[in-house]
Parts: sequence; structure tokens; C-alpha cells
Amino acid sequence: MRYAIISDIHANLAAFKAVLEDTKGQGGVDKVWCLGDVVGYGPDPHECIETLRRLDHICVAGNHDLAAIGRIDTSEFNPEAAAACEWTAKQLSAPDMTYLEKLPLVIELALSGVEGEGDFTLVHGSPRDPVWEYITSTSQARENFAFFKTRFCLVGHSHVPLVFTSEAGGDFSGRRFLTDIKLLPGRPIRRSLDAGGDRMIINPGGVGQPRDGDPQASYALYDSETRLMVLRRVPYDIRSTQDRMAARGLPESLVRRLSYGM
Repeated sequence: MRYAIISDIHANLAAFKAVLEDTKGQGGVDKVWCLGDVVGYGPDPHECIETLRRLDHICVAGNHDLAAIGRIDTSEFNPEAAAACEWTAKQLSAPDMTYLEKLPLVIELALSGVEGEGDFTLVHGSPRDPVWEYITSTSQARENFAFFKTRFCLVGHSHVPLVFTSEAGGDFSGRRFLTDIKLLPGRPIRRSLDAGGDRMIINPGGVGQPRDGDPQASYALYDSETRLMVLRRVPYDIRSTQDRMAARGLPESLVRRLSYGM
């Protein structure tokens, strides 16, 4: 099975479509795993939800998804993000709202049927705090390994493609940027989280608003047979998204940042 792992679409339909087209060029995927924030910031929240719903997919809730349906207060956002969130909420249809309301905060998957071999936890922020926490530092990652039981945890929220590894012997290898990684089998991870095979926290980066200095859309492909996960960067028509944001009166700072991937 082949999976596209996406996160932080942020209502950027041009970037989302470019990613989906890229998956076709890579041989296609059987399923999409989405790590939340389908909406927020961008100009096409309804269209992005509609596009995602047409795919064979699973998705967890992100903070912008929850804010758009009133589940969290926009006072927690910076002024530009809050303004975009308030605009987003007015664009959603009743089915859009229902879809976002039903998204879980956490999904656990066992692909291989053998605990520890191909099992994943999916969250938006972190396993410790699925809504709000960014995992960007080695200290945060080290603490978060105690908060999920599967071998791998997929996160979004920071919009930066990263990998943190807790090694089989109990050592912590720290942070590195995601390029491609082989998720090799190891002895099953026990519920007590004893050493048994490298465990990883993996972030595929952001589809709709990258923040690692590269404005191209970011996502990952995972092949469960080869156990290879590969980061993909995809160019898209940034100007078209910016023009649509400007036409909708979204904050200028959000428009500009797409050009720089920051």
C-alpha cells in the first residue's frame, strides 16, 4: 500500500491540487493521511474540504479546523490568524462544518498486524497536546515519546519537515530534516515503551503554507511494502493563491509569506 501523508493544507487549493497531481506522477497512492489544518489562512476552505472528502482518506483535527467551527477561541491566535479564521468560518457550508466537527484529535493505526512493526499515531500538534504544541526542538520531542505507544508518530502544525528518533538502545538522536527514511522492522515496542527498535516522530511539512524557507508545497509518500518514506517538494502557482487571498481581503502579511516559505 502507498500513502500520501499531508498536513496543513490551510485552504490553499492550488498547492493541494499540485500535491495530488504529484502523487499521480509518482505512481499513485491508495490512501491519504491528513494531519489537520485543512482550513485557515488561505482563500479556499470549502473547496479544500470538498477535495479532501472525495479522496480515500483519514484526517485528524488541527487547531484552525477547530477554531473555524467555534471549538476553540480565536483569542489564542495572533491577530492575522484570528482574522483569517473568522473569515473562514463564514465560508463553510453545513456539510463542511459537520465534517470538521467529526474529526478526531488522535488516530492510531496498525498496518502490519504486528505491534511495533508498522504502527502509527497521527496527531496535528503533538501526542502530548494534539491541538497546540509544536514539536520543533529536541527537548520537546524527547518528552513526547512517552505520550504515544506506537512505533511512529506523525505530526504537523509546525509546517517544517522534520524527523526525531529515539534509538533502540534508549539513546535519542535528536532532530534532522526529513528527506527520506527507511522504517525498518525491529522487535515490537512493548506497552511499557521498552527499547525494541528505533521510534520516530515525523513531520511531512506543510502543503499550503511551508515555513522552512522553501515555498514549494511539502508532503511525504510512504510505501508500506518497501517501508520507505520520501519527502516530496512540489511547485505550484503561488501567485494565483496570493491573488485570491488579496481579493478576499485576507491579511497582507499572510499573502506575502507564501512567497518566502516562512
